[in-house]
Amino acid sequence: MIGFITKRLGLSVLTLLLVSIIVFAVSQVLPGDVGRTILGPYATNDQVAQLNHTLGLDRPLPVRYLDYMWGFLHGGWGKSYLLQEPVTGLVLGHLGDSLLLGGFALVIAVPLSLGFGVVAALRRDKFTDRAISVTGLSLIALPEFVAGTVLLVVFGVSLKWFPVSSSVPLPEITDVFRQLLLPSIPLMFVLFGYISRMARAGTVDVLDSAYVRTAVLKGLKPGRVIGKHVLRNSLLPAITVVSAQVGYAVGGLVVVEKLFNYPGIGQLIYTSATGHDLPVLEAAVLVIAVIYTVANLCADLLYGVLNPRIRLAAA
Repeated sequence: MIGFITKRLGLSVLTLLLVSIIVFAVSQVLPGDVGRTILGPYATNDQVAQLNHTLGLDRPLPVRYLDYMWGFLHGGWGKSYLLQEPVTGLVLGHLGDSLLLGGFALVIAVPLSLGFGVVAALRRDKFTDRAISVTGLSLIALPEFVAGTVLLVVFGVSLKWFPVSSSVPLPEITDVFRQLLLPSIPLMFVLFGYISRMARAGTVDVLDSAYVRTAVLKGLKPGRVIGKHVLRNSLLPAITVVSAQVGYAVGGLVVVEKLFNYPGIGQLIYTSATGHDLPVLEAAVLVIAVIYTVANLCADLLYGVLNPRIRLAAA
């Protein structure tokens, strides 16, 4: 198990290193000039050049990358070009808001998706199975901005049940649902489609296995067969999907957060990208990459705990 963990940790570190290089390179080739964006169109070229020099943007790229990584690893993420605020507090504050929205969606969507996926497998090739499968595929194909726009128009503008602009809720259960339910529904649609399909596929494979047939022939009750022999192994494929969606639920909601004006990290990335706020952009994207990597690492470790064959294959 130690070798399995060591290998996964090494791959995670390598992944983050490559991501940091890509993020830094992409941020440097964004169209526009940082100094010009900050000072505006009426600043002189000398003023723009002086500001770029003050910000260190005229130094060689390797030097700037090393400074960027050194600062990130030590928590000194610099100061926002546009807001003149420390990047650390800015990014972590918006990250907390996105974690709240993504966690709300995951808490509701994951149990429902797993449950419907198992039900579809148990009712294989029947109407229930077809209805759940078709619904999941349809929800995956539905773009987030379409679902979000329809929800806003119907429940926000017409019925006025929810605010058209969501904010961080107060610590009250009614306000949590009022502020977070509408923007989380497009995310729930995507989660339901992916997770329910994987749960169904895993359950079908396990139901066709020899040890489940043996358990049935031994006369075990169906509930015990499903609870003890089926779910433990059938949900393994769904674990990978859930872990991948954790990162998406936190950092992949740029469209949803922009549509509902929710102050999450996706909204922050969009604002910093359009405003050439490179310290904020680089830090925010790399934080999301860390979340993705940690989620996938946890999924690999959980796989190893639940299924010893994976540890042996990795060894």
